[in-house]
Amino acid sequence: TQRRTAQGSSLAMGSKVSSKARAASLVVRAADAKEVPGSVAKGLGKALPMEMDIDKIMSLLPHRYPFLLVDRVLEIEQGSYAIGLKNVTINDNFFPGHFPQRPIMPGVLMVEAMAQVGGLIMLDPAASGDGGTQQEFFFAGIDGVKFRRPVVPGDQLVMKVVLTKMNKRFGIAKMKGQCFVGEDLACEAELTLALGS
Repeated sequence: TQRRTAQGSSLAMGSKVSSKARAASLVVRAADAKEVPGSVAKGLGKALPMEMDIDKIMSLLPHRYPFLLVDRVLEIEQGSYAIGLKNVTINDNFFPGHFPQRPIMPGVLMVEAMAQVGGLIMLDPAASGDGGTQQEFFFAGIDGVKFRRPVVPGDQLVMKVVLTKMNKRFGIAKMKGQCFVGEDLACEAELTLALGS
């Protein structure tokens, strides 16, 4: 303890101390500190609620890498609404070309991600299987698209899609989709999806 105090006081007085001695005194102080700086890490990565994991999503959606844009479904009510999540990382295959100097998720992929969440609302879970359900869905229209903020690596894109109208006879569905990053609205659109086989 006396040695530590002596080192600490010599540092405080501004005398010349070797970098090894300075590093040793800093390490000792950090080890003795009762409070650790920064936030408590435990609980910061707390898992969000999950209705569907990636395996269940892949049993319904026919999409696969690199075009599967839903990592998790937080909430879903079949035939009504769903909330999905996409973890945006620098490893996503579109970033090297869009744009290398300032990576931004392409807006069309945000719209596609919303459509995939919308597809989960439409598809019949009873028809799920290996490699996705035998049902397919396609874009029939996109209206009122607005991009509000860029989505960059490290963001979590949360997509809420609500079914507003369903014509079962023709297999046409209209949906309202919104993408959020935290509290910020990143993108919104009205989607028309058609069921196929």
